[in-house]
Amino acid sequence: MDAPLSRISTVAVVGLGTMGTGIAEVLARAGREVIGIDISEAATAQAAASLEASTARAVRREHLTEQERADLLARFRTFTDLQAAADADLVIEVAPESYEIKQQIFRALDAVVRPETILATGTNALSVTRLAADSARPERVIGLHFFNPAPAMKLVEVVSSVLTAPTAVAAVTDLAVELGKEPVAVGDRPGFVADGLLFGYLNQAAAMYEAKYASREDIDAAMKLGCGLPMGPLALLDLIGVDTARTVLDAMYAESRDRLHAPAPILKQLSEAGLTGRKAGRGFYSYEEPGSSVVVRDALTPLSDAVAAPGRTIRSVGVAGSGTMASGIAEVFAKAGYDIVLAARSEEKADAAKARIGKSLQRSVDKGRMTAEAAAQTLARIAPAGSYEAFADVDLALEAVAEDLEIKRQLFGTFDKVCKPGAILATTTSSLPVVACARATSRPQDVIGMHFFNPAPAMKLVEVVRTVLTSDDVHSTVKDLTLKIRKHPVDCGDRAGFIVNALLFPYLNNAIKMVQEHYATLDDIDAAMKLGGGYPMGPFELLDVVGLDVSLAIEKVLHREFRDPGLAPAPLLEHLVAAGCLGRKTGRGFREYARR
Repeated sequence: MDAPLSRISTVAVVGLGTMGTGIAEVLARAGREVIGIDISEAATAQAAASLEASTARAVRREHLTEQERADLLARFRTFTDLQAAADADLVIEVAPESYEIKQQIFRALDAVVRPETILATGTNALSVTRLAADSARPERVIGLHFFNPAPAMKLVEVVSSVLTAPTAVAAVTDLAVELGKEPVAVGDRPGFVADGLLFGYLNQAAAMYEAKYASREDIDAAMKLGCGLPMGPLALLDLIGVDTARTVLDAMYAESRDRLHAPAPILKQLSEAGLTGRKAGRGFYSYEEPGSSVVVRDALTPLSDAVAAPGRTIRSVGVAGSGTMASGIAEVFAKAGYDIVLAARSEEKADAAKARIGKSLQRSVDKGRMTAEAAAQTLARIAPAGSYEAFADVDLALEAVAEDLEIKRQLFGTFDKVCKPGAILATTTSSLPVVACARATSRPQDVIGMHFFNPAPAMKLVEVVRTVLTSDDVHSTVKDLTLKIRKHPVDCGDRAGFIVNALLFPYLNNAIKMVQEHYATLDDIDAAMKLGGGYPMGPFELLDVVGLDVSLAIEKVLHREFRDPGLAPAPLLEHLVAAGCLGRKTGRGFREYARR
C-alpha cells in the first residue's frame, strides 16, 4: 500500500451528534487517539457522557476490562475549537447536511492541519467532488460514510472523487478494515450505493401511502414479511428522519432527474410541519415521546376490533396447479384443517404435487415441527384430481398456474362453469390484473386476489387484492380466512405489483443500473445492502434467485402501468434474459453457479 496504516493514529471527529459520537467510539475502541470537536459545549459533554455510559455497559457485559475502559476513555478528548485538529492524521467531519456548513469547516481545516492530513466528509447526500474542489487540498479529500449506529453497523462506504489521490483511498480503506468494518469503494454520486438504492425505495413507499393505496401498517408489514426486511419503509423513514430523507432525495433528484427520486410531497408536508419522525415524537406514526421508539395509537391506527362485513363459510378449498406454489398453498390450507382438492391438467401431475407435499410434511416431522400423526392427517385431507370438474363443491377455488393472463382467463371461465354459486374464486397472480380474471366469469363480485409468497408454507404474507367489482363479504371472508391459516393479510388494490413487487422491483432495477453504469461492482452493492440496509440478500443474489426472466416481466408490467421512464427495465437485464442467463435455474445470471 502507498499509505501505511500506521500513519493514521490520531483522528479528529468534527460534529459530535449521534453519528459523530458513534464514530469516535469506534475509533477509540480500535486504539486510535480521538479528538472530538463540536462548537457546542453541551454536545462535547454529551459525547463524553455517552462514551462513558457505553463503555460501562461493555464492562458489565465483560466485553472490556476496567483497565481497557480507562485506557479507551483517556484516548478521547473533546474541544470546541477546530484548532485542536492540528495534529490529526485524518479529520472526519459529521456536520449537518449543508454545503455552506461543510465548506466553512473544510476551509477552516485547510488553515489548521498538516499538508498530508486526509479530510473526510461523512455526508450521505452531498457531492464529495464539490466539497473537494472548494478545498486547498482536493487530492486529500474523501468521503467516509458510516452507518447508524456506527459501533454496530459493519458497512463503510469509501467515496472517491475524480480528484482523490489513490494513497488517500488506500489509507482510509485500510483504516476501515482495521476498525473491523467492511469498506466498499464507490464513486461520487448522491446517496452513494446503500442510500442511493434505499432512499428511492423509501420515497416510493411514501408516495404509495400518500396516494392512499394502502395503510402505513400494511405497507410496512408487507415489506417486512414479504422481503424479510428488519423494518418497514415508513417506520424506517421515521427513524432516519423525514427531513433527512427529503434532503437526500432532493440531492439525488438534482443529480439524476429521475422522477423516482423526486421527494414525495408528503415528505415536504411532514418536514415543514415539524413532524420529522421519532426525534419529534411524530412522523408517519405517533410515538410515546420525542426520541422514543414506542409507537402509540393515533387517529390513523386501524381498529383491531372493527366489525367486518358478514362473511361466507369456507370448509373446502380447491387449488388449481401442480407447481411449487400450488403444492405449497395446498399444504398451508390442509395444515389449517381444510379439505383440499388439488387439481392439475392430469392425474399424474396432481399425484406428483401431492407427493411433493408429502415430502415437505416429512421434513417437518424430521425437524420436530409436527408429529407423524399430524402429517398423516394433513396429507389425508388432500384429494388429487386430474380435472377441474372436481371443484364442483369447493367453497374457495384458488389458481396457482403459469403467470400468463390468457391461461388464467381460460381457467376462470372453467371455474365459472364448474364451481357452485357462492364459491369464492381467487388468483395468486403477482403482477397481472385481477379484474381481467374476474371479467372472464359471470360473477366478478366473487373474484379476489390472494397473492402468496414463495415458499408458501414459510412466508407469512398474503396480499389480499380487491378489485372495484369484489363484494364486501368476499373481501372480509378472505381476510378472515388468511388469519385462520396463520398468515398476515395486507389490503391492496388491483394495481400492478400490488405492494411488495411495486416497491421491490424498482429498487432491483436501480441496482442493475448502478452496475450497468460501472458505478460500483455487484459484490460491493450486495454487501452494501446487506451490511448497510439489513437486507437478508443483496439485490443481485435476489435477482438470480427470483429469475431474471420473471424480474424482467414484472418490470415491464410496472413500466406499462405507471408509464414512468424511471421504471423502464435496465438494458443489462434485457440483454442477460435475451442471452438465456436467467439466474440460478440456468446456472448463470449476474453470477455463475455450479450446475446440479
